[in-house]
Amino acid sequence: MYLCLFLFPFFGFLVSGSFGRLFGKQGAAFIATFCVCCSCLCSFVAFYEVGLTSCPVTLSLFPWICVDVVESFWSISVDSLTAVMLVVITTISSLVHVYSISYIKDDPFLARFISYLSLFTFLMLSLVLADNYLQLFFGWEGVGLASFLLISFWSSRLQACKAATKAIIINRVGDVGLALALFCFILIFGSVEYSTIFSCSSKVAFCTFLFCQFKVDILSCIGVLLLIGASGKSAQIGLHTWLPDAIEGPTPVSALIHAATMVTAGVFVLARSSPILEFSPVVLFFVSLVGAFTAFFAATTGLVQNDLKRVIAYSTCSQLGYMVFASGLSQYALGVFHLSNHAFFKALLFLGAGCIIHAIKDEQDLRRIGGLAYLLPFTYSFILVGSLALVGFPFLTGFYSKDAILEFSLSNFSVTGGLCHWFGVISALFTSFYSFRLLVLGFLGYPNGFKSFYKNCHEAPLFIAVSLIPLGLGSLFIGFFCRELFLGAGTPFWANSIFIYPVRESIIEAECAPVILKQIPLFFTVMGAAVSFSFIYHNPIITYRFLFFNQMFRVFYTFLNQRWLFDRVYNESFAKAFLFFGHAISFRIVDKGALEILGPFGIVFIFPGLSKQLISLQSGRVYHNVLFIVYGLGFLLCSPLFYSSNGCFFLISVGCWIVFRVF
Repeated sequence: MYLCLFLFPFFGFLVSGSFGRLFGKQGAAFIATFCVCCSCLCSFVAFYEVGLTSCPVTLSLFPWICVDVVESFWSISVDSLTAVMLVVITTISSLVHVYSISYIKDDPFLARFISYLSLFTFLMLSLVLADNYLQLFFGWEGVGLASFLLISFWSSRLQACKAATKAIIINRVGDVGLALALFCFILIFGSVEYSTIFSCSSKVAFCTFLFCQFKVDILSCIGVLLLIGASGKSAQIGLHTWLPDAIEGPTPVSALIHAATMVTAGVFVLARSSPILEFSPVVLFFVSLVGAFTAFFAATTGLVQNDLKRVIAYSTCSQLGYMVFASGLSQYALGVFHLSNHAFFKALLFLGAGCIIHAIKDEQDLRRIGGLAYLLPFTYSFILVGSLALVGFPFLTGFYSKDAILEFSLSNFSVTGGLCHWFGVISALFTSFYSFRLLVLGFLGYPNGFKSFYKNCHEAPLFIAVSLIPLGLGSLFIGFFCRELFLGAGTPFWANSIFIYPVRESIIEAECAPVILKQIPLFFTVMGAAVSFSFIYHNPIITYRFLFFNQMFRVFYTFLNQRWLFDRVYNESFAKAFLFFGHAISFRIVDKGALEILGPFGIVFIFPGLSKQLISLQSGRVYHNVLFIVYGLGFLLCSPLFYSSNGCFFLISVGCWIVFRVF
């Protein structure tokens, strides 16, 4: 069953991607969707067997990479943490597959799109089912590739291609951190297996190594590298700029990326690496600060966004900040609980936004729509449920995890906990404001769109409705039913999948906190909703007067609307420098300058006979190139320089450069 859970999405990818023309686009879509739904059923069985009956499963399939003392097997490992992720990933993915069949049914490349969705699901399952960091890195890189393919699916749209390129480049920055952490595991522990690393982490705690004549704590170094990797995938401040632009892909892609797959990978890695992070308080401090600043930054930016999907995207970034700073406060279970809850109402919001866009001729600007509550009552009801769950309305799913994070941060009794609490509470105020602003401008306000928008407006088709109903029910009830299982005092659910240093346990303190302190987030949430209704619904003219007649307010508004100028700083500080180096130095001076002078305009004229002989050796056939590479490699191995460290490095570098230039 566990092997089927893993391979069903891959089978759907192969069938829909390779034989889409044979089955037709609808047939290929149904086959891929059926495979993912079967994987979803298997994940629920795995959740029961592993999570509820405490029977973790490990299957070793075949050896993958065995070099020296480092051995890595391709294995499937399912514990409680993995079981939760499996349910979230396969449930959201299956509903997105069903939604996509109807949403882009007129697209001639539906089969290719569905195959990309299945590939995304397979690679995310590879990431969470891994029992070693090397296999995790395979899935980690795979979801980056799949996200590039999905965001740029409409390749004729320039903005979609630019957003996909931006996403994969920024994620490469974070991937460098995870790759370096992987090298550190091999160097220090001699293994990439979870069991070996976690069991030995306490032995190397507080051990140091010399780096540039400075003593650096080993686990702190690894923890910082893991944080960099998690920041790239989970869009933490500094590496967040790709996430809002990822909305350029089709709406099902936004729901899949923002809700269940790629952005949750960073939070999963932090929870999985808890035995390492717990022995490095410095790293936990930085994780908390990064998450708190991300929640605050994204919430302030979402206040002034006018694109429907961009507002929801910034709410994703803000909620990821909550999950990360919960992990920084050693509450990994709480972060994963919010991750699972957030997946349901965030997928509901994105798919509901897709219904709106589909109904009014692809219009996404909130200033050009309005009054849709009477025309789209079904969609409005689900958007309302998703928004209330997002702001943490009492007794909805978001309330049980989001408010719990704020309670735990307040009961942490530290400067970091207090800072995270108040950043989180202020972010909750802003989240409430822009969530109700979306409801007012989109559904409750006056119609501001063209007559054709409303004349041809229609409700969601059957397949879309079938996708929204389970998400709506999950947004209502999942938090209530799972809170005691995940967070109850003394619950055995997590077993050994998450390690928390006993001193940092704060469950009892949070449960016994005064009621007045627990009501602080609710007070700020209600205040944000009241301010939103007052300024956006009842007195919108006040906002415009502030904007046009108050210079200070206009500067502040522009600063937030330009997303704290992160993109501008990156473009002027890094992008221009790299473009200048690539064109002026690398291309004009090296390629078109020195290499041409030494090559076709130098050696060719100085040694014409030798040049003709060398030209005759270059036949252009692949097997001739391979033969020369083999000869060159034999020469390097036989050379005395190979057995000295500096000579070895030089010869290998020259050989790699020659191979690169030949091909």
